[in-house]
Amino acid sequence: MKNVRRKVDLYILSLGLLFVFFIIIATVLPGPSFSVKDIDGWGQLAVKNPLPIASALALVYCLFAYFRFNFDLKGAGEIPFEVKKLENINYEHLTFLATYVVPLISFDFGSLRQVIVLGLLLVVMGVIYIKTDLFYANPSLALLGFHIYRANGGFKSGERVGIVLISRERLVEGRKVSYIKLDDRIYYVRGTR
Repeated sequence: MKNVRRKVDLYILSLGLLFVFFIIIATVLPGPSFSVKDIDGWGQLAVKNPLPIASALALVYCLFAYFRFNFDLKGAGEIPFEVKKLENINYEHLTFLATYVVPLISFDFGSLRQVIVLGLLLVVMGVIYIKTDLFYANPSLALLGFHIYRANGGFKSGERVGIVLISRERLVEGRKVSYIKLDDRIYYVRGTR
């Protein structure tokens, strides 16, 4: 269950940049009659900006998910493994951004029907990304300085081939890393001392 939560968190975190775009594109600024002291004005502003408010709340959740994810790695108790054959696949971040995030900003945010379709599309994309284990292709993690690698790992139980490693550090072959197993083939790792 914890792994599913982490996958969902990573997917939502991958949409962080999209939420920023939604705020910029869909925010309706208050008119000249708006007063900071007027409670009714704030209510009208909220009614005119449901998508930006939802996006701001989603961004707050993104921060929470990131800090929880970072905290989980500090408690990684698995026996470290040795990184063997290593391939940098950071281009996967850009693929997700160009294929999924950028086209979504072209929706008409003034149409309730299109906003509903957008919401359903984001949910369906999330389910597909989690079921197909592509949740690691996360542009938000790239912006936060993380790297993605395809590697072979020398575990105590034997070698695993073609695993995906997410790391804040640059990895090199032969390095020992502690990890959190996100899936059978996807690991969030950090170097051991």
